[in-house]
Amino acid sequence: GVWLNMYTVVCRTGIRDLSCVLRSHFIHGSIAARSTASSSTYPRITTHYTIVPRETDSRWEGIDMNREADECDVVIVGAGPAGLSAAIRLKQLEEESGHEIKVCVVEKAPEIGAHTLSGAVLEPRALIELFPDWKDRGAPLHTPVTSEKLSLLTKKRSIPIPILPGLPMCNHGNYIVRLGNIVRWLGEQAESMGVEVYPGIAASEVLHHDDGSVKGIATVDVGISKDGSPKSTFARGMELHSKLTIFAEGCHGSLTKQLYKTYDLRKNCQPQSYAIGLKELWEVDPSKHRPGAVQHTFGWPLDYKTFGGSFIYHLNEGPPLVVCGLVLALNYANPYTNPFKEFQRWKHHPSIHPLFEGGKRIGYGARALNEGGIQNVPKLAFPGGALIGCNPGLMNVPKIKGTHNAMKSGMLAAEAAFEAITKNQNESKTTGLYLDTYEERLKSSWLWKELKQVRNFRPSFDTPLGLWGGIAYTGVFQWALRAKEPWTLKFHKPDHTMLKPAKECKEIEYPKPDGEISFDLLSSVALTGTNHDHDQPPHLTLENDTIPVEKNLAIFDGPEQRFCPAGVYEYVPNEDETGMRLQINAQNCIHCKTCDIKDPHQNINWVTPEGGGPAYSGM
Repeated sequence: GVWLNMYTVVCRTGIRDLSCVLRSHFIHGSIAARSTASSSTYPRITTHYTIVPRETDSRWEGIDMNREADECDVVIVGAGPAGLSAAIRLKQLEEESGHEIKVCVVEKAPEIGAHTLSGAVLEPRALIELFPDWKDRGAPLHTPVTSEKLSLLTKKRSIPIPILPGLPMCNHGNYIVRLGNIVRWLGEQAESMGVEVYPGIAASEVLHHDDGSVKGIATVDVGISKDGSPKSTFARGMELHSKLTIFAEGCHGSLTKQLYKTYDLRKNCQPQSYAIGLKELWEVDPSKHRPGAVQHTFGWPLDYKTFGGSFIYHLNEGPPLVVCGLVLALNYANPYTNPFKEFQRWKHHPSIHPLFEGGKRIGYGARALNEGGIQNVPKLAFPGGALIGCNPGLMNVPKIKGTHNAMKSGMLAAEAAFEAITKNQNESKTTGLYLDTYEERLKSSWLWKELKQVRNFRPSFDTPLGLWGGIAYTGVFQWALRAKEPWTLKFHKPDHTMLKPAKECKEIEYPKPDGEISFDLLSSVALTGTNHDHDQPPHLTLENDTIPVEKNLAIFDGPEQRFCPAGVYEYVPNEDETGMRLQINAQNCIHCKTCDIKDPHQNINWVTPEGGGPAYSGM
C-alpha cells in the first residue's frame, strides 16, 4: 500500500526529509504502559515508552499520535524461512485457484537475510516440496555433505563416535548452506510472485478487534530521543490490518511473548528450553579445506552437567570458507559461565586448533535457539493469528536443524489460511479468522512425526548423570529401539530459574585470547556490522531499574555481563564512586534474545528498536 511504502522510505532515510509530510498521516493506536521503580541510588536506565508512560510525560503533550492504516488479507511478521515459505505458498495457491490474495511481509532487518544466523546444514525436504525446480531457480545450495564425523572431546583428546544408520545426526543427502543467502533468495522468489516484502519495518505491537481477536500489527515509532522525548523528526508507526496475522519472528519473538499471555497459549505445555549458538566464518589455509565435510563434537570445554556441542562445516563457494560454532544450553547453573569465552576456548583444543592456524576470521554472530520437544510447543492457532517456525519451537535438536521444519510449518499454515480466507470466512466466530485446521494439518504431517521421535532427546541430558545419561538414553532408545518409547520426559523448570548464587559456585578462569585463533568480544562484535542509532531509548528495557544491582549483581555477580555475546551489559562504578551501576550498551545488541531468556529475575524485556541490528552477510 501507499502508506506502507511511504513509511518504508521514512525508516530508511532516518525520517529527516519526510517526517513533516508523514506526521499528519498516522492514526491513533495505544500500547500498554507500565511504571518502573527507580530511586536516587540508581540512575534511570529505562526510558522506553513500554515502561515509561507517554500519557503522563509532559514532553509528549501536543504531539500528534495518530497512525495511518493499510489493509491486506494476510500479514506475516518476519521474513525468515518460515515467513517467506508461508508467503510463497499463499501465492502458489492464489495462482492455482485464481482467487487473488494480498500478502504483506514485514521484517525488522534492513535487508532480507541480514539478521539471519544459523549453522547451517539444510535438509532440503521442505524446499523440494515448495519448489521442486529449486535447482533451476538458482537456490544457493552449493555444498552437498560429502563426509561427517562426530567426536567426544576431553581436554586433550578427541574420541570418535560412530554415526550409526538411523540416528538423527546422519546428514546424508543434506547441504551445507549460508542460511542468510537462502533467505535472501526466498525473498526474491516471494517478491517475484507478488508478495509485498518490506525490510527495515519492525512490528512493535499486536492490534486487536473489539472481540479480542488479532486485527494486525503496528510498526515501530521512529524519531525518539534516548531520554524518551520526541525529536523534531518524530513519526508515528503505522497499522497493518489483516484477516489473519502469522507470526514468524524466530526464537523467542517479542510479539509472540505478548500473545502467550493474551491467549494463554502456553497453558498446556512445558516451559520452553533454549540455548545460545555462537558462530564464526573463517577463510582457512586451502590445504586444510575439505568442501562438504561436516564435523560435530560434544564434551570439552563444557562439563558433564552442561548440555552443548560444536560444529565445523566446510563450504564449497569459491574461497576456502569454513564455519564453526558452539551451542550451549541456557539452563546452566554457574553464573560465571561465559558462552563467548567457552567458544573461544574450544578452538584451542588440540584436534581443532590446527584447522584455524594461518586462517583469517571474517565473520561472527550469535543467536538463541529453541531446544524443547513437542511437549514444549504452545498452542499454535488463536483468533486472528498463528505461530510458525522457530517462533513456537519446532527445531529438531539431535539433528541440530530447524529450517526444514520452519519452512514446512509456514507452508501448512498458508494452506490453512488460504482455505479459511476463501472458503470459510463467513463461518468464523471472530472478526480475525481462526485457523482451526492448522494444528491438525501440522500434527498429521511428517514434521510432527519427526519431532515426536526425538521429543525425549534433550530432557534425557537433564538427569543427575548429565552428559553420560543422555548418551546412554540416546543409544538405547534413539538407535536400538528407534525412538518408540511410550513415555514423554519432562522439562521441569524454565532456564532462567537454574542459576545458583555466585557464592555457591567456582569462578571460571578463561585463557586470554591470542588474537589469532581466539579473540576478544569487542573485536568480534565489530564483525557483525551491528549498528543502532545511539540517540534512541534503549530497546533492552528493564521492568525495574534497581533489580540489576540489588539482585543480579548482589546474588549472581551480574550474569548478564557474561551471557550476553555482544557486550551490551556492563557493570561500572557510579559517578560518585559509591557503588556499581548497570550500563546498557544497546548499540552493540545483535538481537540474539539471550538476555530476555536467561535474566534470572525476568526483568529484561527485549523490544524492537527503531532500526538497525546486525548486518550479517550469509551467516
